[in-house]
Amino acid sequence: MDMEKVQQLQQKINAAHRIVFFGGAGVSTESGIPDFRSQDGLYHQQYDVPPETILSRTYFDRHPAEFYRFYRNKMICLTAKPNAAHKKLAELEQAGRLLAIVTQNIDGLHQMAGSRNVLELHGSVHRNICRSCGAVYDAEWVMMTNGIPHCDKCGGMVKPDVVLYEESLSEDVLTRSISAIASADLLIVGGTSLVVYPAAGLLRYFQGDSLVLINRDATQMDKMADLCIRDAIGAVMEQIQVPEKEA
Repeated sequence: MDMEKVQQLQQKINAAHRIVFFGGAGVSTESGIPDFRSQDGLYHQQYDVPPETILSRTYFDRHPAEFYRFYRNKMICLTAKPNAAHKKLAELEQAGRLLAIVTQNIDGLHQMAGSRNVLELHGSVHRNICRSCGAVYDAEWVMMTNGIPHCDKCGGMVKPDVVLYEESLSEDVLTRSISAIASADLLIVGGTSLVVYPAAGLLRYFQGDSLVLINRDATQMDKMADLCIRDAIGAVMEQIQVPEKEA
């Protein structure tokens, strides 16, 4: 690990008052949740139907039983626990330094670590909604069902509150994410290849002092960053000391 760059990150965090974190799948891989695009990710595994097809709205509508078989097996990981990155970000929020977390992840680990202002661009496996009456079920309930889950109250089909391919992001979450990023003085981007749009496009709203990128691999935005650290986000954030809470 490049400790000189970690020290530069520490200095930027110490000087910042309105930090926003923008994160992707790499934030959760250190908790044992597989990503999609790395060499060992879901997109490089062999399936009869490609994962990106299974996770489309068309496939969900036409083959809900097969969708749910994949969803239970690959998208829900109830044994995962927050890692050092999740925990440090929660501490930064509690110290009054972090305004918001904008995440592409659907695993709920930021909330489990104690973060409160988490903007979930792609939804959450922990919310599953009846399409008929709107009743909400958690991930544990889905895991206890078989085949296509149906509402206990009205019998309607339950759909995960996750954004599938061919679906639009929540306008409310998008608006709040843009507002947070636009008001930040330090934007830390971690664990994302920045190839998924429209999420990656949110970075263009940043007008603050410093843009920091932390990712194992190079991204198309590296040249725009004030600081670029090529390492695991959890390992990096574990080195950071949280400044004292501001008065």
